[in-house]
Amino acid sequence: MAVQFAPHWPTTASDDGVIAAAKSALGKALLDVKEQVGEITLTVRRESVVEALRALRDTPGLEYQQLMEIAGVDYPDRAERFEVVYQLLSLTKNRRLRVKVATDEEKPVPSVTGMWPVAGWLEREVFDMYGVLFSGNPDLRRILTDYGFQGHPQRKDFPLTGHVELRYSEAEKRVVYEPVSLPQDFRTFDFLMPWQGAEYVLPGDEKAAPPPAAPQPTPKTTEKPGDTGAGEPANAQAKKEARKPRAKKAESEVSKTPRAPRKPKGAA
Repeated sequence: MAVQFAPHWPTTASDDGVIAAAKSALGKALLDVKEQVGEITLTVRRESVVEALRALRDTPGLEYQQLMEIAGVDYPDRAERFEVVYQLLSLTKNRRLRVKVATDEEKPVPSVTGMWPVAGWLEREVFDMYGVLFSGNPDLRRILTDYGFQGHPQRKDFPLTGHVELRYSEAEKRVVYEPVSLPQDFRTFDFLMPWQGAEYVLPGDEKAAPPPAAPQPTPKTTEKPGDTGAGEPANAQAKKEARKPRAKKAESEVSKTPRAPRKPKGAA
């Protein structure tokens, strides 16, 4: 007898009452609240982010104990172009919350490494990619790029070709920095369907393009219809030949042909 087990998964608590509890716990530190597609996003003051996150962690009914991620977003048109986004998880209620703060290139965001040690690595990623400073981080160094890397790659104004490139020089037996040298120009596809390609040869594709076909000899042509046997005289002659009684002609030709004499019956 087969035994069937009912599927079991962690129960997720409803978000009902979270916004009211967050407003009560954060007070003036809360700037904005949005709830879209079943997700709650809180925008708090930059200088109050540590106290706000601690309140979200320790307040009964909220209990967002775990910091899952810190991400950066760049909006170059804004006065405070960067957003630092904290993703929180409640282990006891199995629900999530998003918290955001805004800053620029000079104003540092208070570090939350005193609450969650994992924030040390996450804040280093945001600093490396966007250049956002975190005051209180004990080891704010680059973590994804090289030591001598220039700029911050995920900024919207970072050049697509970069500044310098890093490679290992076999001749010098060491790692060297050089200006970026691309094997082909940056392509901007200005034709309608990129998967079919352009009618012209793009820069860098000269070797990939098929060789030009050899010139074909021009076929000799006649200069006047009479050279080909065509024209009005030929047409008239063809009409006469077509109108001749071919059947009578065939009978006359057959009658002129001598027949072989018949042999008598019984002859060998």
